[in-house]
Formats: sequence, structure tokens, C-alpha cells
Amino acid sequence: MDYLKSVVPSQLVSERGSNLVIINPGSANVRIGLAKQDTPFNVPHCVARHTNLTPKPNLVDQMINNTQVIASQHVDRERAFNTTASLLKIPYLDESSSFGSRKMARIDGFNQPSITTTKKDKVFTWTNVYQDNPSSLPTSESSAHTSEAATDSKDPGEEGKRKYRDMIFGEEALRISPKDPYTIHRPVRRGHFNVSPQYSAQQVCEDLIAIWDWVLLDKLEIAHSERSKYSAVLVVPATFDSREIKELLTIVLRDLCFSSAVVHQEGLSTIFGNGLSTACIVNMGAQTSTVVCIEDGVSLPNTEKILPFGGDDICRCLLWIQRHYQNWPQLRTDVLAKPIDMLMLNGLKESYCEIREGEVETVAKVYSYEDGMPAVAHKTNLTSLNVPPMGLFYPNLLVPEVFPQPPRTWFQDHENMLEETWNMDFAGGGGNMGLPVWDSFAASPLNPKKEEKIGLAEAITSSILSAGRIDLQRKLFSSIQLVGGVGLTKGLVSAVEERVLHAIPPTEAIDTVEVLPSRMDPTFVSWKGGAILGILDFGREAWIHRNEWMENGIRVGSAKKYRDSYYIQAQAFCFINS
Repeated sequence: MDYLKSVVPSQLVSERGSNLVIINPGSANVRIGLAKQDTPFNVPHCVARHTNLTPKPNLVDQMINNTQVIASQHVDRERAFNTTASLLKIPYLDESSSFGSRKMARIDGFNQPSITTTKKDKVFTWTNVYQDNPSSLPTSESSAHTSEAATDSKDPGEEGKRKYRDMIFGEEALRISPKDPYTIHRPVRRGHFNVSPQYSAQQVCEDLIAIWDWVLLDKLEIAHSERSKYSAVLVVPATFDSREIKELLTIVLRDLCFSSAVVHQEGLSTIFGNGLSTACIVNMGAQTSTVVCIEDGVSLPNTEKILPFGGDDICRCLLWIQRHYQNWPQLRTDVLAKPIDMLMLNGLKESYCEIREGEVETVAKVYSYEDGMPAVAHKTNLTSLNVPPMGLFYPNLLVPEVFPQPPRTWFQDHENMLEETWNMDFAGGGGNMGLPVWDSFAASPLNPKKEEKIGLAEAITSSILSAGRIDLQRKLFSSIQLVGGVGLTKGLVSAVEERVLHAIPPTEAIDTVEVLPSRMDPTFVSWKGGAILGILDFGREAWIHRNEWMENGIRVGSAKKYRDSYYIQAQAFCFINS
């Protein structure tokens, strides 16, 4: 008690966060770091594995390669563009869009110098896939130049003598030339395990183990022999189902050898990351967006909304618009088959896309990445740069079906961890004796979570109005939090406030909508909240120890019952003031 009264926050974080690893997996990236760090390592959630198959599949998930936009989706997309154009006061899709012929707002002057020198002009180089390059580091500029030099100096006669690397991780995996014998494995897609006929559940788990183990060894420098001294906090997306989270626990405790672990929901962690107790959390990731309301540190399950689109879809929309206006050079840009093209598009989106009225156009450099050849720059005119992020409010612009959700047959959980029954020996249990404790909830955790085909403003409004009490609704409408990488989009805050206010039915006595500023980079708020939860959890009553999980799983009636993200709740923390 005396220690808690006298300790300062920095000392508490340093002492209790040095052996606590926070893992926040996502569809495109995974964020892993020690709780004492200010920010985690944010690496692409994929692995490139060497293959001898002929012909070589570029992606292990063939469903994505075979997906095309159908005619009706084209019509819906064009209609959504014209609706957005009317709101933004720009020409419709079928009107001429010659660069500089209309009054426009150039966005070059609005970008900070740091952005100009990092994201705009970043040139990616092909990864050296051979084992004889010990200095190869995926994120450093020096390694990129080394890799380029090694690629350019390759002698065709020597290639057969050199040995390929078995696995390549991080951004290096995305910069592998399509001609090299590697297949990209993405274990998470659209917020779920990427299980399909071509990608087995076992292979998905093996890839997750390989990626996370590489981060722990290469970035955090935690050897296998030292893992028993560390505990893990899993900050899971709201999209994950019960079975998926159980597999993650098995990976962390059995395969990565952590001594103990606990699971927290992303929305709940975000609350603690920003120092709030009640808010509507809007998490916009690369491939999914979720909305959930938190009241006094408790997640309200009936307010949860899952939307099947994110930042990657905005990138694809950006490419579609430029090709429609014939602004895009005659390049073989393929964001699904060539991941390096998605890296380039993501940089353009982050640098140039914003939401505001009037035409937003600019002159930018785009790069062509042909098989194994050095990047070639092309200066081009990009137009309607304020339309792609508006796809958050008009999802038909994004056509998420091009990058579909994995098949759902795998997710039926026949060993549901929520099936804990009342104690049959307890006298006075009433009529609920022997029934599952969650029968009183409207939603069944056995049913897969459903995605909704609505815009972001409608999802936020519907989520908050589902909270019930008018006083709580008013508080939530004034406490909206935008997190995730898409939350960095310029103009998004005012757009959300305006469109949510218009989406509220006139019968509701609510006239104020406010988006609260984030205390740190929105990309890492959920991760940071998981670190705070882990550090402040002194009792660790809900933590699962490795030997317990390996021997028995979660035992019925053990009080250490895992609750999936429908019902997961905050730990009760006591702050001592006296």
C-alpha cells in the first residue's frame, strides 16, 4: 500500500512494463512491443515463404485473385461517386476533368515539410531474397540501397548457386519481386483468420507463430529461453470470434512460451489509452472498421457494429478514380498481385487524400515496379483526392467485395468457452439452474459476427442510439473517438461530426456531436491502452497461466473464465488517493 501511494507513473511503467509484451494483431499490420515503450513495432502482418511450385501462386489465398467487380457494382460505385461529388461541389464522374481547367485547391502547400520528404517521395526497392546478405534490414534506408545494389548486380549464372531465404517478414516480404519464387501468406483478412480451401487453419496458425516469433526475436530481442519471464497482453479486434481468440491464446502460451496471458478488447483498450471512461470508439483499420460504445469501462455488446471496409479500400478507390480520368500512367499497377504497389498507393493516400469541399488536385510522382527492375518515376496529375476517403460514408465507392471476407464455416466453436453453468449445488439458484449464464443476452456468442453494409455515420448513430438511456446517448455523441490508421485522414473529424449530426433522427433530443482529439497517434491508442491495462492489473485474477491452459484450458467454474469480445469487460481497478 505504501508503495502504491508513493510510486510515480513513470517508475510504475518502467518496473511493471519491462516484462510485459503487448500484442495487437490486425488484418494488415501487427503491433508488438513492451509495455514500457512509448510506441510499438508496427510491421506488416504477412510472411513470404519460398516455394517450388510451378506456376508460382503469388498469394496463398486464390479467392482474392479470382474476384472481379461485376457490372452492378460498377453502376453503384459511379452513383456513389456522383452523390459524393454533389456534396463536395466537384464535377460528376462523366464530366470533363482536365487538370487546371477549373478553379481548384492545390494541396501541396498544406503538407508539412516532414511529410514531403518521407511519404511523398519514398521509393521502394526490391528485396534481396538470398541468404548471403546479412545486413538486410526491412525498414532501414541503408538496407534498401544495399538490397537494390544486390538485385542489380545479380548474375543469372550465379543465381542457381545461391540459396533462397526460407521466410521473409515485414515490409521486406511486400517488396519481393513477382518473378522470385515466393508466395505471400496473410494469416488475417477482413478481421478474421484467413482460412480457406487453399489456406488451412493449421497453416494460418503456423504463419502467425512465425511472424510474431520473428518480431520477438528480431525487434524486441527476447530469446526463446527468456520467454518464461514475460507475460503477454492480447489486444484483440472486435471482429475476432471465440475460436480465433482461443487459437491466439494457444499460440501465445504454448508456441511462443509466455508464462501467462490476458485478453482485452480493442475498444476497451482504447478507452484506457486515451484516459477516458465513457466514449463511442470508432476503430478504422486497413480492412475493417468497428464501432462500439463503452460506459464506465464496460463494453456494451448491443452497440457493436462491424463494417467491411478500411484504409486499403480507400487506396483501391484512389487508383480507380485516377484510371477513370486517365490520369494514371500506363502502368501494370495491381494492388492484389503486387503488394509493393499497395505500399506506393498507401503513401499517396496518406500524403494527399483529405476531406473538404472543392476540387483537390495535385501533381505527384508515381512509380512503376516491373519484375526485378529498378523503380521508374512518372509525374502525373492526381484529381478528386477528396473522394476516396468519402467512401467511409458511402461504402459503394469502395466495393469491398473485391477483397472478400474469408469463408465462415470454420468459425463454429463446438467447445465454447462461454458455456459456464451455474453451480448446481448452490441452494437458491431459482429457475436458471443448469442453464448457460449468458442465456439472458440477446446475442449468441455461437453465431458469427455479422458485418453491416452501412456508412460510418449511420453506424455511429445506430450504435449510440442502441445504448438506451438518453443521458448516456448525449454523453456518447459528445465523446466520439476516432482511432486506427484511417483516423489520421485530414478533415475526417469535421466530416464525422457533420454527417453524424445529420444522421440522428429528428425525433431524438440530441443536438451536439463532438469528436474528441486523441492523446497520441490514433494508430497506437489501442496498443497503449493494452499496456496501461496490463500495468495497472495488480491482482491478475483474470490472467491465464501457461500450465493451466496447456493442461485444462479454462475449467468450468474456475472463475478464470475467458469472455469473448461480445462480453469482455474492464478489470476493476482501485486508485488509492488516501
